[in-house]
Amino acid sequence: MNEFACFGAQEYSPRLGTGSEQMGLTISGTPKRDAPVFIVGCIRSGTTLLYHMLLSAGGFAVYRSESNVFNLLEPRFGDLSISRNRERLMKAWLDSKLFAVSGLDAEQIRAKVLAEASNGGNFLRIVMGEIARKQGMHRWADCTPDHLAYLPRIKETIPDALIIHIIRDPRDVALSSEKQRFIRPLPWDRTPPTMVAGLYWEWIVSRGRKDSQQLGKDYIEVRFEDLVADPSAVLGKIGVFIDQEIDHQRILNVGIGSVSHPNTSFHESTEGTVFSPVGRWRSKFPPNELIAFESLVGGSMEALGYPLATADRTLLERADLRRMRTLYHWYFDSKFYLRAKTPLGPWFVTHDLSWL
Repeated sequence: MNEFACFGAQEYSPRLGTGSEQMGLTISGTPKRDAPVFIVGCIRSGTTLLYHMLLSAGGFAVYRSESNVFNLLEPRFGDLSISRNRERLMKAWLDSKLFAVSGLDAEQIRAKVLAEASNGGNFLRIVMGEIARKQGMHRWADCTPDHLAYLPRIKETIPDALIIHIIRDPRDVALSSEKQRFIRPLPWDRTPPTMVAGLYWEWIVSRGRKDSQQLGKDYIEVRFEDLVADPSAVLGKIGVFIDQEIDHQRILNVGIGSVSHPNTSFHESTEGTVFSPVGRWRSKFPPNELIAFESLVGGSMEALGYPLATADRTLLERADLRRMRTLYHWYFDSKFYLRAKTPLGPWFVTHDLSWL
């Protein structure tokens, strides 16, 4: 059975609700206008673009980095209620770009984290709260894509968090991921990397959507394609959800980051052309690979409203690809469990934070 069907997502629904449903309080009772916002999604799905749009809209602390707290820092440094783990965290964090772009005083933030943090959520709230205070802003946002797999942990440690999940056509996600080499096949697997990128998209999107069932009105979904085609409409709905006015013209005028300079994996010249990141797969996906790709994740694509290009459905029935799909879902599940749920976490994340 397709994972999306297991929790009532036979057809795509943006889950935006009406204004009266979305305004007011988070589940934890915090006014939505004051709540932190997490923008999540599979890598290369538009999280950075949407994050920079929010920053350009005003009212949010400007922090031009992904925090990587729940997917990397917590597994790497373990239980932060233990003082020596907080010491190790701060030593590494202060030597990384994550601190360098914060604009904070090293000794002051170190002292505050060591005295007050007891988990990754506390740490992130302290750091982002201090950045917001220094900039004179009243709220903050985070845009680490892989936090999509950690929604329960986010809400456990930051109960008033609002979650915006941006979803993109996996064919475009896979092509972009291949360019960046984000998702790599297992050592013995000789199938094109786009196949594995598609399976990762399916795994993390389905996991996030399943976990979101417990988040109620603190969670919405938007589609990257809608954001590109009609940004004012999508941003207006997001504004209702976070209880903050978002002016698209102001966003264009301020133009932080990828609002002005697209964060694209495709570096061909766009001089004199209209930049269009939607539907590149139509011209760039090799036909035979596209059939295999849709055989692997076509059920999930259709459940989310992405029509398949393969007209002959008999071409999608391949036992070898069903076995491949089962293997990689098991691999992603196992790796996530060991990283997030066991003391083996440090062995499944990088020890070098210099690249962040």
